[in-house]
Amino acid sequence: MDFHLTIVGLLVGFLVGLTGVGGAALLTPILIFLGIQPTVAVGTDLVYNAITKIFGTWQHWRQKTVHFSIVMYLALGSIPSAIAAVHVMNWIHLYVASADQIFKKILGFALILIPIAMLLKSLLNRRQPQLNAWQQKPLAQKRLVLIAVGALLGFLVGLTSIGSGSLFAIALMHFFAFSGKEVVGTDIAHAFFLTSAAGLAHMSFGTVDLFIVMQLLLGSIPGVIIGSRLSCKVPTVFLRWVISIVIIISGIKIL
Repeated sequence: MDFHLTIVGLLVGFLVGLTGVGGAALLTPILIFLGIQPTVAVGTDLVYNAITKIFGTWQHWRQKTVHFSIVMYLALGSIPSAIAAVHVMNWIHLYVASADQIFKKILGFALILIPIAMLLKSLLNRRQPQLNAWQQKPLAQKRLVLIAVGALLGFLVGLTSIGSGSLFAIALMHFFAFSGKEVVGTDIAHAFFLTSAAGLAHMSFGTVDLFIVMQLLLGSIPGVIIGSRLSCKVPTVFLRWVISIVIIISGIKIL
């Protein structure tokens, strides 16, 4: 029993519950800093995220804040793309001697860019702009664009495990005039399917450590509950900025 991982899960879960900052952007670099191989860190993180998103998807489905038609179009692009990314990652790992360094650089750049995207999402949430051209179009005219966006972002998620929430949330806010709850519900539901598919693909290559997943969940479940309860009492905007900056610094250190 490695209580270090349980403590990591508790910390990550607490910060996610408190601030809403993406768990993958926090967890993947921590696992790498603990000496876990990058491909295993990514695969393990994806499975861990898929399990944690089950509960959020179920709750938002009950609240009727999930647009499953949009989830379907995004998933049509993101799931095949993420699975392809996992195959590319493992092919590189088999045939390229410096594969770990390559993936560390990819992850480092992602850790720099994704927090910026999360902060952008936070700023967009505060604005109430007029409807843009995309938001005024019916879903039928946006299907191919949603599939293409899903494919592009899904490939990044398959490679790094990062962005299944923040990047897709920004896309939803750009293409649809949804309420905050609808953005979150649709985003979590899609992220569940995406991380599940990518996580299963990683499992097929043996790049998932289920023992680590279990240890993380033992800490993260109570951590999320505690953080969520405190979120209404603690000013979280400042914390989001601090955590995002820490993630960016982690990306720079990995590079």
